[in-house]
Amino acid sequence: MMGRIHSIQTLGTVDGPGVRFVAFLQGCPLRCGCCHNPDTWAPEGGDEMTAARLVEQAARYRAYFGDRGGITLSGGEPLLQAAFVREVFTLCREAGIHTCLDTSGCLLTHEVQAALAVTDRVLLDIKYTNDADYHAHVGCSYESVREFLVYLDAQGIPTTLRQVIIPTLTDTVKNVTALRELAAAYPCVDGVELLPFRKICQVKYDDMGIHFPFAHLPEPTVEKMAELHAILQPIP
Repeated sequence: MMGRIHSIQTLGTVDGPGVRFVAFLQGCPLRCGCCHNPDTWAPEGGDEMTAARLVEQAARYRAYFGDRGGITLSGGEPLLQAAFVREVFTLCREAGIHTCLDTSGCLLTHEVQAALAVTDRVLLDIKYTNDADYHAHVGCSYESVREFLVYLDAQGIPTTLRQVIIPTLTDTVKNVTALRELAAAYPCVDGVELLPFRKICQVKYDDMGIHFPFAHLPEPTVEKMAELHAILQPIP
Protein backbone atom coordinates (compact mmCIF):
# COMPACT_ATOMS: atom_id res chain seq x y z
CA MET A 1 0.00 0.00 0.00
CA MET A 2 1.43 3.34 -1.12
CA GLY A 3 0.59 6.69 0.42
CA ARG A 4 1.53 10.26 -0.43
CA ILE A 5 3.49 11.99 2.34
CA HIS A 6 3.96 15.75 2.46
CA SER A 7 6.50 15.83 5.27
CA ILE A 8 7.64 14.09 8.46
CA GLN A 9 8.47 15.44 11.91
CA THR A 10 10.42 12.89 13.90
CA LEU A 11 10.07 14.22 17.45
CA GLY A 12 6.77 16.09 17.63
CA THR A 13 5.38 17.24 20.97
CA VAL A 14 2.13 19.00 19.99
CA ASP A 15 0.35 16.39 17.86
CA GLY A 16 -0.94 13.96 20.46
CA PRO A 17 0.26 12.66 23.82
CA GLY A 18 3.96 12.32 24.55
CA VAL A 19 6.72 12.47 21.96
CA ARG A 20 5.52 11.44 18.52
CA PHE A 21 6.64 10.63 15.01
CA VAL A 22 4.31 12.80 12.91
CA ALA A 23 3.63 12.18 9.21
CA PHE A 24 1.71 14.87 7.35
CA LEU A 25 -0.26 13.24 4.53
CA GLN A 26 -0.88 14.96 1.22
CA GLY A 27 -4.32 16.11 0.08
CA CYS A 28 -7.22 18.01 1.65
CA PRO A 29 -10.80 18.64 0.43
CA LEU A 30 -11.25 21.67 2.70
CA ARG A 31 -10.10 25.26 2.33
CA CYS A 32 -9.93 26.61 5.86
CA GLY A 33 -9.28 30.33 6.10
CA CYS A 34 -6.63 29.75 8.78
CA CYS A 35 -4.89 26.81 7.06
CA HIS A 36 -1.16 26.63 7.85
CA ASN A 37 -0.37 24.09 5.15
CA PRO A 38 -1.81 25.12 1.76
CA ASP A 39 1.01 23.11 0.20
CA THR A 40 -0.77 19.94 1.38
CA TRP A 41 -3.99 20.62 -0.53
CA ALA A 42 -3.20 18.94 -3.87
CA PRO A 43 -3.72 15.15 -3.62
CA GLU A 44 -1.10 14.49 -6.29
CA GLY A 45 1.67 16.28 -4.36
CA GLY A 46 4.12 14.90 -1.84
CA ASP A 47 6.31 11.80 -2.02
CA GLU A 48 5.10 8.23 -2.32
CA MET A 49 5.95 5.81 0.48
CA THR A 50 4.74 2.36 1.50
CA ALA A 51 2.96 1.88 4.81
CA ALA A 52 5.63 -0.60 5.88
CA ARG A 53 8.39 1.90 5.15
CA LEU A 54 6.67 4.64 7.13
CA VAL A 55 6.19 2.39 10.16
CA GLU A 56 9.79 1.22 9.88
CA GLN A 57 10.93 4.84 10.06
CA ALA A 58 8.66 5.56 13.03
CA ALA A 59 9.95 2.51 14.90
CA ARG A 60 13.45 3.97 14.90
CA TYR A 61 12.25 6.61 17.35
CA ARG A 62 10.29 4.39 19.73
CA ALA A 63 12.96 4.83 22.42
CA TYR A 64 11.71 8.43 22.68
CA PHE A 65 8.02 7.52 22.82
CA GLY A 66 7.99 6.38 26.45
CA ASP A 67 4.63 5.25 27.80
CA ARG A 68 2.53 7.89 26.00
CA GLY A 69 4.12 8.64 22.63
CA GLY A 70 3.80 6.98 19.24
CA ILE A 71 2.89 7.89 15.67
CA THR A 72 0.46 10.58 14.51
CA LEU A 73 -0.94 10.89 11.00
CA SER A 74 -1.94 14.45 10.18
CA GLY A 75 -2.26 16.53 7.04
CA GLY A 76 -3.80 17.88 4.96
CA GLU A 77 -6.67 15.55 5.69
CA PRO A 78 -5.23 12.08 6.31
CA LEU A 79 -8.59 10.37 5.80
CA LEU A 80 -8.44 11.23 2.10
CA GLN A 81 -6.01 8.29 2.19
CA ALA A 82 -8.08 6.19 4.58
CA ALA A 83 -6.90 2.80 3.26
CA PHE A 84 -3.29 3.88 3.74
CA VAL A 85 -4.08 5.11 7.27
CA ARG A 86 -5.67 1.75 8.05
CA GLU A 87 -2.62 -0.18 6.88
CA VAL A 88 -0.16 2.06 8.72
CA PHE A 89 -2.13 1.81 11.96
CA THR A 90 -2.60 -1.94 11.58
CA LEU A 91 1.17 -2.38 11.29
CA CYS A 92 1.66 -0.05 14.27
CA ARG A 93 -0.76 -2.08 16.36
CA GLU A 94 1.14 -5.25 15.50
CA ALA A 95 4.37 -3.52 16.53
CA GLY A 96 2.93 -2.11 19.76
CA ILE A 97 3.16 1.54 18.64
CA HIS A 98 0.41 3.90 19.85
CA THR A 99 -1.49 5.60 17.02
CA CYS A 100 -3.11 9.01 16.81
CA LEU A 101 -5.15 10.52 13.96
CA ASP A 102 -5.41 14.29 13.48
CA THR A 103 -8.51 14.92 11.36
CA SER A 104 -11.15 17.50 10.51
CA GLY A 105 -13.85 14.84 10.76
CA CYS A 106 -15.33 15.84 7.40
CA LEU A 107 -15.28 12.29 5.97
CA LEU A 108 -17.05 9.18 7.26
CA THR A 109 -16.99 6.40 4.68
CA HIS A 110 -16.65 2.63 5.13
CA GLU A 111 -12.91 3.00 4.49
CA VAL A 112 -12.72 5.71 7.15
CA GLN A 113 -14.57 3.48 9.61
CA ALA A 114 -12.09 0.68 8.89
CA ALA A 115 -9.21 3.07 9.63
CA LEU A 116 -10.83 4.23 12.86
CA ALA A 117 -11.14 0.60 13.99
CA VAL A 118 -7.34 0.49 14.38
CA THR A 119 -6.90 4.03 15.73
CA ASP A 120 -5.94 4.49 19.40
CA ARG A 121 -6.74 8.22 19.67
CA VAL A 122 -8.31 10.92 17.52
CA LEU A 123 -7.44 14.60 17.55
CA LEU A 124 -10.66 16.10 16.17
CA ASP A 125 -10.30 19.63 14.87
CA ILE A 126 -13.51 21.51 15.63
CA LYS A 127 -13.05 24.56 13.44
CA TYR A 128 -16.16 26.42 14.63
CA THR A 129 -19.26 25.67 16.68
CA ASN A 130 -21.87 26.69 14.14
CA ASP A 131 -22.80 25.73 10.60
CA ALA A 132 -22.65 29.23 9.10
CA ASP A 133 -18.95 29.67 9.92
CA TYR A 134 -18.17 26.16 8.69
CA HIS A 135 -19.71 26.90 5.31
CA ALA A 136 -18.12 30.36 5.10
CA HIS A 137 -14.58 29.51 6.23
CA VAL A 138 -14.08 25.74 5.89
CA GLY A 139 -16.09 24.22 3.07
CA CYS A 140 -18.08 21.52 4.85
CA SER A 141 -20.95 21.42 7.33
CA TYR A 142 -20.76 21.45 11.12
CA GLU A 143 -23.28 18.63 11.15
CA SER A 144 -20.95 16.31 9.22
CA VAL A 145 -18.31 16.86 11.90
CA ARG A 146 -20.87 16.25 14.64
CA GLU A 147 -21.81 12.96 12.95
CA PHE A 148 -18.13 12.00 12.97
CA LEU A 149 -17.95 12.73 16.71
CA VAL A 150 -21.11 10.68 17.32
CA TYR A 151 -19.41 7.76 15.56
CA LEU A 152 -16.23 8.15 17.62
CA ASP A 153 -18.31 8.11 20.78
CA ALA A 154 -20.25 5.01 19.70
CA GLN A 155 -16.94 3.23 19.06
CA GLY A 156 -15.42 4.41 22.33
CA ILE A 157 -12.35 5.94 20.66
CA PRO A 158 -10.52 8.35 23.01
CA THR A 159 -10.80 11.81 21.52
CA THR A 160 -9.23 15.20 22.06
CA LEU A 161 -11.09 18.20 20.64
CA ARG A 162 -8.87 20.95 19.23
CA GLN A 163 -9.75 24.43 18.04
CA VAL A 164 -7.72 27.31 16.64
CA ILE A 165 -8.57 30.55 18.42
CA ILE A 166 -9.04 33.18 15.71
CA PRO A 167 -9.73 36.79 16.76
CA THR A 168 -13.24 37.95 15.74
CA LEU A 169 -14.32 34.39 14.92
CA THR A 170 -13.60 31.89 17.71
CA ASP A 171 -12.16 34.06 20.49
CA THR A 172 -15.46 34.54 22.30
CA VAL A 173 -16.85 33.23 25.57
CA LYS A 174 -19.91 32.01 23.66
CA ASN A 175 -17.84 29.92 21.25
CA VAL A 176 -15.58 28.33 23.87
CA THR A 177 -18.56 27.65 26.12
CA ALA A 178 -20.21 25.85 23.19
CA LEU A 179 -17.00 23.85 22.70
CA ARG A 180 -16.98 22.93 26.38
CA GLU A 181 -20.62 21.80 26.15
CA LEU A 182 -19.82 19.73 23.07
CA ALA A 183 -17.00 17.98 24.93
CA ALA A 184 -19.23 17.29 27.92
CA ALA A 185 -21.92 15.71 25.73
CA TYR A 186 -19.66 12.91 24.46
CA PRO A 187 -17.93 10.55 26.94
CA CYS A 188 -15.21 9.67 24.42
CA VAL A 189 -13.85 13.23 24.74
CA ASP A 190 -11.24 13.41 27.48
CA GLY A 191 -9.56 16.68 26.60
CA VAL A 192 -9.89 20.01 24.80
CA GLU A 193 -7.00 22.04 23.36
CA LEU A 194 -7.13 25.67 22.29
CA LEU A 195 -4.46 26.64 19.76
CA PRO A 196 -3.57 30.29 19.05
CA PHE A 197 -3.99 31.45 15.45
CA ARG A 198 -0.61 32.15 13.90
CA LYS A 199 0.39 33.81 10.61
CA ILE A 200 3.82 32.30 10.05
CA CYS A 201 2.23 30.45 7.12
CA GLN A 202 1.95 33.72 5.15
CA VAL A 203 5.22 32.94 3.37
CA LYS A 204 3.73 29.71 1.98
CA TYR A 205 0.79 31.58 0.47
CA ASP A 206 3.14 34.17 -0.98
CA ASP A 207 5.40 31.51 -2.48
CA MET A 208 2.39 29.73 -4.01
CA GLY A 209 0.94 33.00 -5.32
CA ILE A 210 -2.40 32.55 -3.55
CA HIS A 211 -4.38 34.73 -1.16
CA PHE A 212 -4.23 34.04 2.60
CA PRO A 213 -7.86 34.69 3.61
CA PHE A 214 -7.10 35.55 7.24
CA ALA A 215 -3.99 37.67 6.65
CA HIS A 216 -5.84 40.74 7.93
CA LEU A 217 -6.68 39.20 11.31
CA PRO A 218 -4.46 39.67 14.38
CA GLU A 219 -3.03 36.85 16.45
CA PRO A 220 -4.67 36.33 19.87
CA THR A 221 -2.93 37.74 22.92
CA VAL A 222 -1.57 35.61 25.74
CA GLU A 223 -4.17 37.20 28.04
CA LYS A 224 -7.04 36.27 25.72
CA MET A 225 -5.83 32.66 25.47
CA ALA A 226 -5.65 32.44 29.27
CA GLU A 227 -9.16 33.85 29.60
CA LEU A 228 -10.57 31.29 27.19
CA HIS A 229 -8.63 28.39 28.71
CA ALA A 230 -10.19 29.26 32.07
CA ILE A 231 -13.66 28.59 30.63
CA LEU A 232 -12.69 24.97 29.96
CA GLN A 233 -11.83 24.18 33.56
CA PRO A 234 -12.01 21.51 34.93
CA ILE A 235 -11.81 19.82 31.48
CA PRO A 236 -8.21 18.54 31.16
